[in-house]
Amino acid sequence: MQLRIIAVIPAFNEGTRVGAVVRAVAPYVDAVLVVDDGSTDNTAEAATNAGARVVRHIENCGAGAATMTGIAAARSQGASVVVTLDADEQHDPRDIPSMLAPVQDDAADIVFANRFGRRNRIPFVRKFFNAIGNGITFIATGRWVPDSQCGFKVFGPRAVQEINLQTNGFEFCTEIVRESVQHRWRTAHVPIKVLYSEYTLAKGQSFANGVRTALKILLRSFIR
Repeated sequence: MQLRIIAVIPAFNEGTRVGAVVRAVAPYVDAVLVVDDGSTDNTAEAATNAGARVVRHIENCGAGAATMTGIAAARSQGASVVVTLDADEQHDPRDIPSMLAPVQDDAADIVFANRFGRRNRIPFVRKFFNAIGNGITFIATGRWVPDSQCGFKVFGPRAVQEINLQTNGFEFCTEIVRESVQHRWRTAHVPIKVLYSEYTLAKGQSFANGVRTALKILLRSFIR
């Protein structure tokens, strides 16, 4: 079966970087779709000029909402596989082939990137928050994922059709793990390269946001 692979890139005020990301991703996929999540800069224009199709939120809805909008749009374009990446140049598109391999080999329904599987220079604060996120995700879902909070993922044909995210914020990463458990998706974990800069660190979650995200995850784990 011929797989149609579409990259989904959620973006909020990434006009200075999203174009380069789109151009770097394009050789590895059939199409690139950028979700402009209510940006107030030229994100949409930069993505379009780089060759991406752009779907726009009128206002900023959050990373989870933008990711689900992108996956739904990719489905409507006939995607059988969806690759999600961040728009800030944190992820290396050259890792896409290794991320795709488990799905193309029919060995996994979803592939999680693992920033800790390689010798990456990861700031302590990021390691700390990721460890907390992994722990909360395990408590909420019963599944251990070494890098549950990374936005770089590959959804195979089954996952593309079945996923239905309900959370808008950063807690969506944990919801994806929950979906993998509920739908009994086969999982794989692939080491990737990651590049942190002052820019990418500044756009990450603050401590207060991290606490709020954790509380939302735990609350939803008891309600759902």
